[in-house]
Amino acid sequence: MASNIWLLAAATFVLAGLVKGVIGMGLPTVAMGLLALALPPAEAAALLLLPSLVTNVWQLLAGPSFASLARRLWPMMACVALGTIAGAGVLAGDTAGLAGAGLASTGLGVVLAAYAAVGLAGVKIAVARRHEAWLGPLVGLTTGLVTGATGVFVIPAVPYLQAIGLDKEELIQALGLSFTVSTVALGLGLLQVQALPPGALWMSLLALAPALGGMLFGQALRRRIAAATFRRVFFVGLLLLGLYLALRGIA
Repeated sequence: MASNIWLLAAATFVLAGLVKGVIGMGLPTVAMGLLALALPPAEAAALLLLPSLVTNVWQLLAGPSFASLARRLWPMMACVALGTIAGAGVLAGDTAGLAGAGLASTGLGVVLAAYAAVGLAGVKIAVARRHEAWLGPLVGLTTGLVTGATGVFVIPAVPYLQAIGLDKEELIQALGLSFTVSTVALGLGLLQVQALPPGALWMSLLALAPALGGMLFGQALRRRIAAATFRRVFFVGLLLLGLYLALRGIA
């Protein structure tokens, strides 16, 4: 990989790690958006596999409620995996597939920005515990299919997890669980459709250090943020990510 591409990759993963450290998400979204300026989508997705996996496992294991969250969310996680593997061919596909991925990215950005605007307006969305048995798998499958098309893990998983009544640290941990499953499934999906370029894991390993550095700094910032401020930062982050995805998809 050319030196200018490595410079772009290093800067991208520092920024993506910082965003993730502060709001608990955003590494694949930021990384895919910036790396796609210089790399094909499948290569960009392959490059983010290890940074995404390690930072999300770290985020998952750092929280207080892994066992209870795993029991509560496993049907959703199983469907995330199935949908991601099934949809990975779109991200790695031919011209029609790439056009579909651009359309999916635009739609994803619009939905994400709209959800964030509702959150910033103070409208609270809540999902009753009795509905999780059927809604969780549906959300998981939809999230997986979107991940397969765009390489981004957030919709509709993030709004759903935010709506089921988790506190701040539980939400961060649940996001880590969802994104870990998505990352592993995306890697398996790309492998299944033979879209992992030679040396992909080695290149992804080199991207790990800047991602971890950015995440550590972002986590330090997050610990200094009060709950109400965190909520605003969370939704502002989603809004910016959504607008970026929408504009990138249109372009």
